[in-house]
Amino acid sequence: MCLALAGNTAAQSVNSDFWAATDALGRKVREYGETGERKKDKFVAMFYWTWHIYDMPPGSQVNNTTEILREHPEAIRSFDDPAWNNPGRYYWEQPLFGYYKTTDPWVLRKHAEMLADAGIDVVFFDCTNLTLTWKESYDVLMEVWSEALKDGVKAPKIAFMLPFGSPEYGGPQLHMLYEDIYKPGRHRELWFVWKGKPCIMARPEDLGDTPEDREIADFFTFRPGQPDYVNGPQRKDNWGWLELYPQNGYAPLPEGGYEEVPVGVAQNACFASGGRFCSFNEPETFGRNFSMLKGFDPRVDGYLYGWNFQEQWNRALELDPELVFVTGWNEYIAGRVADWPPHRPYYMGFPDQYDWNCSRDIEPNAGWGDKGDVYYLQLVDNIRKFKGMTPPEKASAPQTIKIGKADGWDDVAPYFASYKGNTMHRRHKGYGGNVYENNSGRNDIVGAKVARDADNVYFYVETADKLTPATDRNWMMLLIDVDRDKTTGWNGYDLIVNRTSPHGKKAVIEKNVGGRWEWEAVGESKFAVNGNKLELAIAKQLMNLTGDDVDIEFKWNDNMQENGNIMDFYVNGDTAPGGRFNYVYTTK
Repeated sequence: MCLALAGNTAAQSVNSDFWAATDALGRKVREYGETGERKKDKFVAMFYWTWHIYDMPPGSQVNNTTEILREHPEAIRSFDDPAWNNPGRYYWEQPLFGYYKTTDPWVLRKHAEMLADAGIDVVFFDCTNLTLTWKESYDVLMEVWSEALKDGVKAPKIAFMLPFGSPEYGGPQLHMLYEDIYKPGRHRELWFVWKGKPCIMARPEDLGDTPEDREIADFFTFRPGQPDYVNGPQRKDNWGWLELYPQNGYAPLPEGGYEEVPVGVAQNACFASGGRFCSFNEPETFGRNFSMLKGFDPRVDGYLYGWNFQEQWNRALELDPELVFVTGWNEYIAGRVADWPPHRPYYMGFPDQYDWNCSRDIEPNAGWGDKGDVYYLQLVDNIRKFKGMTPPEKASAPQTIKIGKADGWDDVAPYFASYKGNTMHRRHKGYGGNVYENNSGRNDIVGAKVARDADNVYFYVETADKLTPATDRNWMMLLIDVDRDKTTGWNGYDLIVNRTSPHGKKAVIEKNVGGRWEWEAVGESKFAVNGNKLELAIAKQLMNLTGDDVDIEFKWNDNMQENGNIMDFYVNGDTAPGGRFNYVYTTK
């Protein structure tokens, strides 16, 4: 979907291939020059959990396993230790958006954008337990993601993963999903189609031989999930969801190669268990810091660097399948069991999630501070390498802009598009009695442009509706990385405009001091608002730019709430582009 600029200027749709990012560890996400052209028919799937919906009993609370064990490390040795006495649900860490429910439209819209920006094509919902399909969640998600599509978000398609080997569960689920979604054609625009039919990770033999069952069997492309981490595919149509390195290729293609390869952040397995399931809290489990080729990362914060995840991606890139299946996005729940797996007790078992290292969620979390998104950006980097990228549009010729009328931008390129419709407010019940509210959405940024001449660099931004008064706090801030170097400035941003409210027809330009959220005024800018359009001019001299070339990164932000916290760009107000991404304007 294209957004139209006033003045009959054609706008591009949002394409995150044109964006740059550097994570908190200093790792720069690769760009077009490193990946080459976008490849044909390459897909990435993400395991996604919709079962965050249950109300907790009165008096219970959310318990953070990492925090409990930091204060009471001895508690891991006893299921009955007093540290576990608080009734409620256990999480390995708090998600960045709080202990949310997957019926929260605000969160689901954020997920749609973040997954689209990463290049995720489809999410598979976890329905591998009993006959549970979590209809309450998927109904809301389909509504929210369908609206996101209308706003220009390339929201992922959806599909379901059903039980691995239980016809008493898989058969009823196939009937429920077919009757509720597929037969009536609900949200067809979100169906993931594979080999000509909607895809489902289920076993066709879980159906019977009735006319209705034969109808369902003929409707889907079935790709039964393989549960085990070490035995590889057991049938030609298996797809994997998690394996030990080196992962197998799944569903061999007639012409050679494979349909699918799984990639995991970590695995709840260890050498002592023969690579099979174990409690994630057993010694030397294959956590985030593990590599089959290098061993365990010796750094205290080795869990941040993703040795396991990268090794798995390297294997997928080597096999180069049609589809990579990534585990996972947002499980977070750390189930606590007295004896799991049976006959291998280790004090107590945390089967699927445990702590900062022994967990496998990519969705940014709140516990790691400004490093809470390192796995998200590692994901982006590898997807770009796997899929290739779209070449960026070249900058148009130099042009002098007369600030004040917003009518000289028609021939300026490129157009930096941003999502419309994402300043919705939040009020929704989460876990532990939390009611999450966020009313920071204000000016809905939909696009921007940059121009230059011999003396100035000109910036233009437009919003969906008329701009609010410039006296508003943190109103329409422009952050600029003039040297494209994260080691200079605050998270790389050397200049900021509008952190201090404009006065008259002048916007205040400030330079970063010492890499912290400290700024000092260094100049002013011509500045004008015309309805939903804002434009300003910054002297090249203030940007330390010499010569004719300009090579910068920049972003617009409206209504930042937590000054100095870069993770705020994922959460509050509106940011274009989202999160840690930047637009790139270059004449080189």
